[in-house]
Amino acid sequence: QVQLVESGGGLVQAGGSLRLSCAASGRTFSSYAMGWFRQAPGKEREFVAAIRWRGGSTYYADSVKGRFTISRDNTKNTVYLQMNSLKPGDTAVYYCAADYNLAQVKGSNAHPDYWGQGTQVTVSP
Repeated sequence: QVQLVESGGGLVQAGGSLRLSCAASGRTFSSYAMGWFRQAPGKEREFVAAIRWRGGSTYYADSVKGRFTISRDNTKNTVYLQMNSLKPGDTAVYYCAADYNLAQVKGSNAHPDYWGQGTQVTVSP
């Protein structure tokens, strides 16, 4: 079992930055691929970014490429999402996810085994 707890959300003006954190506890964190997803009001949950269990290889949705950066620190059991140049369209609840299989935390058909509770990000115009 893996428990995921997100933090770092909040209200920011367009063009600003936020860094989300996802702290994991339970089984061996470094064995899991990690991902970030988001869900805006009235919309389906969508993939944002993913990172392999060893780090290094990262993947992004086209809508956030060049603005968001996913990283992980296996010594701290934490994955991060640095979000720059935020836009009002980035407003959503952001969720952290974990799975042994990278394919389950990456892309629109992902079905990870574990989810965090989410953290709200609101970007004002």
